[in-house]
Amino acid sequence: MTENSEIPNLFLPVGLGRASEEIVLQIEAAIMDGRLAPGERLPSEREMQNQFGTGRGVIREAIKTLKQKGLLEVKKGAKGGAYVKELDVSNVSESLTLFMKQHPVEPEKLIEFRESIDRTITELAIARGSSEEKEELLNGAKCLEKMLSEEDPDLAATGELDRKLNILLVRMAKNPLLEWVMHAVQMGFSSHDYALYEDADYSRKAGENWIETARSIRDGEPIRALSFSSHHYVLLRKCVEKNNKGKEPQGVPFLTETKENQN
Repeated sequence: MTENSEIPNLFLPVGLGRASEEIVLQIEAAIMDGRLAPGERLPSEREMQNQFGTGRGVIREAIKTLKQKGLLEVKKGAKGGAYVKELDVSNVSESLTLFMKQHPVEPEKLIEFRESIDRTITELAIARGSSEEKEELLNGAKCLEKMLSEEDPDLAATGELDRKLNILLVRMAKNPLLEWVMHAVQMGFSSHDYALYEDADYSRKAGENWIETARSIRDGEPIRALSFSSHHYVLLRKCVEKNNKGKEPQGVPFLTETKENQN
């Protein structure tokens, strides 16, 4: 990380009218293409005034916007200034989760996505996961099954444990992109997995299936593991279908609006 603010010709002068928006776009572009690295300090307000050819108020407005977007953090003191913020997985997942909640997708589409991505995750977890991680996954699955077998299971606790097991599984795949996406799905909907645990006809079966999936992963048996993983979604589809009988199918608002506009 660097704190050097002497970066010549980093930005271009902006026009009048939408100066703040243009400054935001230029700084975003510099961050995206690597000219400004995480932890790096932007030029001082005075230097940016000279480079952009605008007033201090416009610069501060742009910095405020970029801070709200989570791209910058402003520090005070001798080493104060606007610094490029280093995003972590929670930032990425929260943004994707928010988008998914604002643009809901019908259950079948989400289940279809999870089923396809889980196949890849399961295969990679078998190949790349450590023996300790595999044992931890199996022990967690056994704990989940035990909780679900109780007469009145704590659904909040079982849901949280299921989420942790899914996150552990994707971490075993050792692919950060898969982990970021799975974090977002788990934070948002868990592919309607909660429906399985709320339904007495399916919760015990789902718990037992988790154990068989985890055991197959531990034992390095990809065909069995994929079979049990697919069975999870067989159960989930039946459960969602049962719960949605007589209900109107859930649409995808932003796709529906586009089609209506085209007609």
